[in-house]
Amino acid sequence: MIELEEAVQRILAVMPASARERVPLAAAHERVLSERLLAALDLPSFDNSAMDGYAVCATDVAAATLESPVGLRLRGRVAAGETFAAELSTGDGVRLFTGSPLPRGADAVVMQEDTRTDPTNAERVLICDSVKPLENVRLRGTDVKSGAVVAEAGEALTVGRIGLLAATGVMEVSVGKQPRVGLLATGSELREAGQTLSPGQIYESNRLTLAELVRRAGGLPKVHPLVPDKPDATRQALEIALAESDVVVTSGGVSVGEMDFVKAGFEALGGELQFWKVAIRPGKPFVFGRWREKFLFGLPGNPVSAFVTFLLLVRPALRRWQGANDVALPVQSGVLVEPLVNAGERRHFMRVRVDAAGKVFSAGAQASHALFSLAAASGLMDVPPRTTITVGKTVAVIRWT
Repeated sequence: MIELEEAVQRILAVMPASARERVPLAAAHERVLSERLLAALDLPSFDNSAMDGYAVCATDVAAATLESPVGLRLRGRVAAGETFAAELSTGDGVRLFTGSPLPRGADAVVMQEDTRTDPTNAERVLICDSVKPLENVRLRGTDVKSGAVVAEAGEALTVGRIGLLAATGVMEVSVGKQPRVGLLATGSELREAGQTLSPGQIYESNRLTLAELVRRAGGLPKVHPLVPDKPDATRQALEIALAESDVVVTSGGVSVGEMDFVKAGFEALGGELQFWKVAIRPGKPFVFGRWREKFLFGLPGNPVSAFVTFLLLVRPALRRWQGANDVALPVQSGVLVEPLVNAGERRHFMRVRVDAAGKVFSAGAQASHALFSLAAASGLMDVPPRTTITVGKTVAVIRWT
């Protein structure tokens, strides 16, 4: 039995270098970038107005007040997307809107609320407040300079980063290919939803849960038929899944029982087991193996054990497969409002719930079969062996939501 950190390190060490493909930026959300991208232009690409108002020379309106406004000649109107060909002279003003290019000769914008029209002359505007040079002006390149790095290889393309790339004119990007992930569930007691249950039978839920986790990790899941607890059936199912996938994730059949056939079936196909058993709870009977350039992740059959081991051991591998530098789940700090006790010999990844105020609660029963508390949870807490974490402690919660 090995520690979690060693298990993750050994898994990541054998993940292949990420293959690349080009995809439209519009289809690249949460994909992993495989190239460094430089800005092709400045952002903003020209000096422009930060609001609706009037372009002025700041010195012209330095003495302007509400009681004693300064009148300027209205030289024109520039909407966003238009330009003003002439250059402002002393005593001139130009009507602008948010995003309008700043005319040459102007160095500030007076907001619309600090102006009024001249009732005696439609070609004049009255400025009722002073402005400083560059006030209400967005200067070229103050956000991004042309040639600056806007995204690095190994970064996930978040919504914000996609917006930035779109603003610099990027149409498509090079990203890591998504791994094909075959999902198998073993157990003669398992039945598909909608089928009639006989005594001793249960509905299978792991494949559906794991398929969504695979998608969130950037993989392409394929759900295979249920596998009965028979050596030949297990071996055949593994053979088919390995032929069609880059990674196979099984649930059930990896412990030491007489009806656990995943390890033997995998080895019968020529697969090599890299390690078995990880010192965590839930999820100790975890298998990692390699068959040629493909990989097996054997998860426990209990739903919570399968869920936790996927997050801690499989998800990092799928992210690294795509070239991600950061493969860890996000961690949120919170304050514990009820004690958590781990009396066992292994670290326990307990299901917890975090409210909007950052208060951390147990999500309920911590047994590895208890799905109700998993449904109520929003994260996991890593509680060391023989440890009680008391109320009021600031704790770290591993988030998957």
